[in-house]
Amino acid sequence: MASADIRVVVAYSPGPRVVDQVDLVLPAGATVLEALQASGVIDRHPEIDPTQAKLGVWGKLRQPGDVLRDADRVEVYRPLKVDPKEARRQRYQSHRETVKAREAQKKARESH
Repeated sequence: MASADIRVVVAYSPGPRVVDQVDLVLPAGATVLEALQASGVIDRHPEIDPTQAKLGVWGKLRQPGDVLRDADRVEVYRPLKVDPKEARRQRYQSHRETVKAREAQKKARESH
């Protein structure tokens, strides 16, 4: 690794608990898009449109032309399938139904 090189990681999760992660050595001044292209992640996952994908570095949204620093982690974010607020509501509703069912079973046992 030449002194003008940086080490970065590109990560994409195509599904739950699955991560495609690539360690790269790039020239200093490399951009988010250049790292994504060099990683081969786009080739392995054709569902990624680099012009539309949400990209980030260490959990913070970045633009494709942003310059990377040594030890950066470039992340490609999937679109959300469910709005987080709606998912929370659904989990809460499901939990409430479970609690009510348990309470009804308990009352039924006590009345016998």
